[in-house]
Amino acid sequence: MIRFLIILMSTATLLFAQTAQEDVTKQAIVKIYTVAKVPSYQSPWSSSMRSSTGSGAIIEGGYILTNAHVVANQAFLEVQRYGERKRYIATVHAVSHQADLALLKVKEKVFFKGVVPLQFGTLPEVEQQIVVYGYPMGGSTLSATIGVVSRVEHHVYAHSGESFLAVQVDAAVNPGNSGGPALSDGKIVGVVMQVISKSQNIGYLVPVTMVKHFLDDMKDGHYDGFADLGLGTQKLENPAMRRYYGLNENVTGKLVDKVVYRSPAEGILQEGDIITAIDGHNIENDGTVEFRRHEYTDFYYYVDQHQMGEKVKLDIIRDRKPMQVEVPLTMTGDDMYLVKTTRYDEMPTYVIYGGYVFSPLTRNLIRSTSRNRLKLSCLAGKWQEKEKDEVVVLLKVLASDISRGDNNFGMWPIDKVNGKPFKNFKEFFEMMENLKEPYYFLEDNDGVKVIIDREEAARKQQQILKKYNIEYDRSEDLRDVNTTQP
Repeated sequence: MIRFLIILMSTATLLFAQTAQEDVTKQAIVKIYTVAKVPSYQSPWSSSMRSSTGSGAIIEGGYILTNAHVVANQAFLEVQRYGERKRYIATVHAVSHQADLALLKVKEKVFFKGVVPLQFGTLPEVEQQIVVYGYPMGGSTLSATIGVVSRVEHHVYAHSGESFLAVQVDAAVNPGNSGGPALSDGKIVGVVMQVISKSQNIGYLVPVTMVKHFLDDMKDGHYDGFADLGLGTQKLENPAMRRYYGLNENVTGKLVDKVVYRSPAEGILQEGDIITAIDGHNIENDGTVEFRRHEYTDFYYYVDQHQMGEKVKLDIIRDRKPMQVEVPLTMTGDDMYLVKTTRYDEMPTYVIYGGYVFSPLTRNLIRSTSRNRLKLSCLAGKWQEKEKDEVVVLLKVLASDISRGDNNFGMWPIDKVNGKPFKNFKEFFEMMENLKEPYYFLEDNDGVKVIIDREEAARKQQQILKKYNIEYDRSEDLRDVNTTQP
C-alpha cells in the first residue's frame, strides 16, 4: 500500500512538473498581426493593403523569432502574448529573406515580464518527436500539434526560391502556424515555414542550424547572408564521362562546368576541375555529402556552415592531378544571378515613356503573370555576364493614340536601345533619359522592334498618366536621378 502511494505521488509530481514546463513554454509563444503594403508588379506604381497573422517565439535578448514571410512588406506590426488580450506594437530588428527568418523587437519591457525565453536544441534526428506551437487558422487560441521528423535534406524555400537544409515533419501545419517554434525536449529545433498544400500533413521547418547561422550573422548588426560559390556543376554518374576524365571507382565528386562572372572562385577553380571533397567531406557523384551517418544532402550544406568572409576548403582534381584550394566566401547568389531572387520590403522600379512601361526583370515580376513565362524563366536560370548583369523588360503598354499596334507587347525583354546594348536597368534608364535622337528604337535578340517618337511621347506623357490615374512617371528611387529630361 505504501509502495503504491509512493508510485502515485511520484507520478503526480512528474505530471505536475511536465504541466508546469508546458505552461512556461506556452508563455513564450506569440501571435503576430501584420498589415502589409503589397506591391503590384504588373502595375508597379500601385499597391494594396493586406492583413494576416502568424506565430513567433520569445528568445534570449528580448527578441521574437519568426518567419520573414510573416512580416514581409510590413507596414504595421502587433504582437500578443499567450493568455493575454493586449497587443503591443513591434518592429523588425533583422530579417533574412534568404532563410525565411526574422527577429522582432517590442519597446515596452512589460511585454516580456515573467517570460522564460526559449532555448535552442540541436538538429533533430529522423523519427524524433517534435511539438509545433502556433496560432493556425480555425481558432484564435494557441494550438499544439505533435509529430515526428520524416526527413532532413535540402529543399527549396518557397519565400526566397533558394535551396537550403530543411526539416520535413508530419505534424499538422496550417496557415497561421508560420513562424511558430517546433520544440523537442522543450528546446527549439526548427521554425515552421511552409507546407505542401496537396499532401497529408507534410510540413517543413527552418532547422535550428540555419537559425543559429542567422543569429551569429546578425551579431555585428549587419546581415551578410548565406554565401554562394558561383559555380555551374555537373554530376559524375555517367560511365563515359568518368572514363573521359580518368576517374576510377574510388573517386567521386562533381565536375565544374562553369565559373561564373564575379564568382569568388574566379582564378582559383577552372572549368574541368573535379571537386572531390569540401572541408574534408567526400562529395558523392550525385553532388551530395554525408552530413550524418547514412544521411545525405547537397554539398552546399558545408558552404552554409560558414559565415560570409570565411573560406571553404575544396579537394579537387585538375588535369588528373589531386590538389587542394581555398575559396573565400564573399558573394551571395543574388550578387551573381542575372535575375534577382524574390524581393520584399521595397517597391518595384519602373519608368514610363509615352505610356510604355519599363522595369528590371525580377522573380516577383515573373511570378505575377503567365505571360512569356517560358522565355523569362529561362533567363531567370542564367548567371550574370561581364556585358550583362540585369534584364530589362517592356512591362506593358498603356493604350493610347501613340501606341496603336503595340498594345500586345508585354513582359518583353529588351536588348538594345538605338542599336546599343546596355548592361542593366541603370544604363538603360540613362540611355533613354539622355537620348537626343528623334526616336527611341528598341530591339530584342530576335530583331523584333518597338519605335517610340521621343518628342510625341514627352508631349503626351501627362495626358496618358492622368488617364490611367498614375501620379508619377517613375518609381521613387529614380526621381532624384540627375538626368536630362526629353
